[in-house]
This record gives sequence, structure tokens and C-alpha cells, in this order.
Amino acid sequence: MSRALIVVALVTGAAAASPVSAQGADPNLGRNLAAACANCHGTHGVSQGGFPSLAGQPRSQFVRLMQEFRAGKRPATIMHQISKGYTDEQMEALAAYFSAQKVK
Repeated sequence: MSRALIVVALVTGAAAASPVSAQGADPNLGRNLAAACANCHGTHGVSQGGFPSLAGQPRSQFVRLMQEFRAGKRPATIMHQISKGYTDEQMEALAAYFSAQKVK
């Protein structure tokens, strides 16, 4: 399967997944959603160049930037489209995951 198809499958699956189960919030939601970010921003949010690293980014900054992309207030090539696929809860889960990752 090509890399592009894998990324599309991950993004589609992550967006379609219910963020809340009958037993409460999924503790792995941020990690699972972050898999779709790895193609551009690197594994665990540690970019190898060309794209900003997300690892160690403060939660509030990550959420603010994602909301700015979604609202069209921040220029982007693709992030304004990608960000529209995430709920506020999913953005918070991503922010929590990336803020906990070590910057390398």
C-alpha cells in the first residue's frame, strides 16, 4: 500500500473514530490522532526538517494555532484543510500528546 494511501486511511479513521466511549475519554486519543501528523511533522512530532516540530510545543499554543488554521486566520498550504477535520476535543488531545513529547 502506498504511503499516501496509508496517511489517508489514518486521517480518515482518526476523524471517524468517536473520541468518547461509553467508559469515558480514550486515553490514547492524542497518540492515535498524532499518527496522521507523522508524515509531515515526524514521528512523535519530531520533524526531520522542512516542517515545524510539534514535540514539546505548549498545549495552549498548539490549540491556538490549530484553531487559527481552521478559521483561515493563519496562512497555510494544507493545514487549514486538515484542521477542519478535528473537533476542539481532538485538538486538545493532540496538544496534550505533543506537549508531552521530548524535543530531540
